Amino acid sequence: MTEGIRAVAAVDLGATSGRVMIGRVGADSLELELVSRFPNGPVEGPDGLHWDFDALYEHILDGLTEAVRREPAIESIGIDSWAVDYGLLRDGELLAQPFHYRDERTERGVAEVHEITPFAELYARNGLQFLPFNTLYQYRVDARLTDADTALLIPDLIAYLLTEARVAERTNASTTGLLGVRSGEWDTELAERLGIPAAVLPDLVDPGTVIGVLRPEIAERIGRELPVIAVGSHDTASAVVAVPLSSPNAAYISCGTWGLVGVELHEPVLTDAAREANFTHELGVDSRYRFLHNVTGLWLLSETVRAWEAEDAAAIDLPDLLAAASAVTGDIPLFDANDPSLSAPGDMPARIAAVLRGQGAPVPEERAAFARTIVESIAAAFADAVQMAAELSGREVDSIHLVGGGSLNRLLCQATADRSGIPVLAGPVEATALGNVLVQARALGAAPASLEDLRSLVARTHPPLRFDPR
Repeated sequence: MTEGIRAVAAVDLGATSGRVMIGRVGADSLELELVSRFPNGPVEGPDGLHWDFDALYEHILDGLTEAVRREPAIESIGIDSWAVDYGLLRDGELLAQPFHYRDERTERGVAEVHEITPFAELYARNGLQFLPFNTLYQYRVDARLTDADTALLIPDLIAYLLTEARVAERTNASTTGLLGVRSGEWDTELAERLGIPAAVLPDLVDPGTVIGVLRPEIAERIGRELPVIAVGSHDTASAVVAVPLSSPNAAYISCGTWGLVGVELHEPVLTDAAREANFTHELGVDSRYRFLHNVTGLWLLSETVRAWEAEDAAAIDLPDLLAAASAVTGDIPLFDANDPSLSAPGDMPARIAAVLRGQGAPVPEERAAFARTIVESIAAAFADAVQMAAELSGREVDSIHLVGGGSLNRLLCQATADRSGIPVLAGPVEATALGNVLVQARALGAAPASLEDLRSLVARTHPPLRFDPR
């Protein structure tokens, strides 16, 4: 490896796939090498929708083993994933495969929690937008919770299996609904009121903390004894680290299955207007607030394509589909991308068509036109969320940084610029993994100390592509 370059391993888990990557960091260099990519998704069990966590963990171990084989100079491991989901331990053993956040049981949890503590009070305490799968709603209806001695969110669960250390990384813990929005500590009074035993909530740690070192048998399998370092373990927290914000008034969109749309703040905005607009205050790295709104993202397009592929019994070339969609002219019908009927898997084209008809809008017959409607509807939702973030925070947004997989979708980037009237700066596509790598590198003394300097390194090494409004 080149002198002055340091290497780490990043485990980056999304709701549809995961990967292990090698990150290499130097004074003016920041590179990623994909080691392995593996599928992830819901599986139906007798009691509902779960993750195949055992398979996911084996993929992670295989990926880390290959990473160390390729790059023996790796110095640490960091883990990020989607938020809110968890595993329950008793005497060190996982009680069951973790539930998937789209499982229907959460609806009952919402009703029960809000009967005990109205949403207005919850928002004042935790600052979280209402999402029916937030962890506190899941805990409320999880019968196994009383059998557990520890509840660990997905990245923390993986860290435990690697190191035997039971901790909760703070950025992801902030998505549970049980973290005080101002204190950044567990709200044990709220937990007990909701029937959630506070004893299952582990000690909190900040990004950059060394969680522990690999258990001997894991170190032997992987090929090296390494520390596991807490990163922004909520994938959006890691992604926002690597957003090369062009000004203090820039907004960001971390776009994958979901689009997380917002601005970065130093203080929460706990107003009635923010609550009514369903804006959240998730914690970011270095005690920043990710003041954002969840918008349904590329889930709508990927589920639609999946349905068409099943219908055709053949693969669809997504770039070709998007190119054809870009060429569609005339009025583009739009639908509400956040309509609740679109949240579950299965037969997405029919459900989108039903929403369009319900709004009195025509349903495009050609697939290219249908795809264009999906992309433009996502872009319209993004633009609305950016405008609302600006109004609620008092920021005059002057640019939008769109990172993640959606930054490769040129049609989406241009549509977002057109519908918001604000320039879109697209990239980096691998923002989440880059943020994971940077927080590890900083903890090792191999990257700049300030968040602003970390972002400057991203901007120098991964310059974004600009889309001006038309």
